[in-house]
Amino acid sequence: MKNIFKLKQDICDIGKRIYDRGYAAANDGNITVRISENEVLCTPTMTCKGFLKPDDIATIDMTGKQLSGSKKRSSEALLHLEIMKQRDDVKSVVHCHPPHATAFGVAREPIPQCVLPEVEVFLGETPITKYETPGGQAFAETVLPFVDKTNVIILANHGTVSYGEDVERAYWWTEILDSYCRILMLSKQLGNVEYLNQEKSQELLDLKDQWGWSDPRNTKEYENCDICANDVFRNSWTDTGVTRNAFDAPPQIKAPHGQSPPNTTATGDVDQEALVQAITNQVMQRLQG
Repeated sequence: MKNIFKLKQDICDIGKRIYDRGYAAANDGNITVRISENEVLCTPTMTCKGFLKPDDIATIDMTGKQLSGSKKRSSEALLHLEIMKQRDDVKSVVHCHPPHATAFGVAREPIPQCVLPEVEVFLGETPITKYETPGGQAFAETVLPFVDKTNVIILANHGTVSYGEDVERAYWWTEILDSYCRILMLSKQLGNVEYLNQEKSQELLDLKDQWGWSDPRNTKEYENCDICANDVFRNSWTDTGVTRNAFDAPPQIKAPHGQSPPNTTATGDVDQEALVQAITNQVMQRLQG
């Protein structure tokens, strides 16, 4: 049987860490933990996450209806519930406004890959949603194209949402992401971001696979992708307004099985002529084989 008080205390502890790190100013942010098939603990609205007490935590059902608690539940609970509905393994969701990661969402700048080993292993590619006014179902549904392929998402012009099997793990992804975004910004100020080469990038993906960490780039769906070119979520850029401006596209890296990916432009868009040629070459190879 779950120790509900302990789970509420865990929420308060993570709330303090979020506030202390500057991820949630004033009353920003919200945290949830699922405790049964239809019950979820939820932080209250208009309450600073740095000073939460267990008695502040509300209980809601999977429709967002408040079941208990002296304070009203967060207005953005629907986002958390949508993620839990899509991912049975998710038991906790953390939403906040880490400044460096949020800056990428405001600038609509895709986060470069194949730069930092820890990020490749623990995070992989991080998508940016389209913008919707926070609080409603339309806002909650902005994560649907991405939620099954990652554990952390940047909400355009808003913040981040991360999720996992417990509140500690759900929070980790946000902390790793914001630290990485800060490193990228500092590196850019120094004048250069040096990408890992094909061999070292593939070694990290192989290591990730050995450790049992999922990554779309290790699946058949993306077996011929350019593993450093944001290929997993690049098809969403047109709808979300994401484009490369601050950071150059990475050098082209061959896919894991040796097939060179199609050329990309400086913004990461596929070179259509090169794509047609690549497909033609594959067809001819199969006919000749």
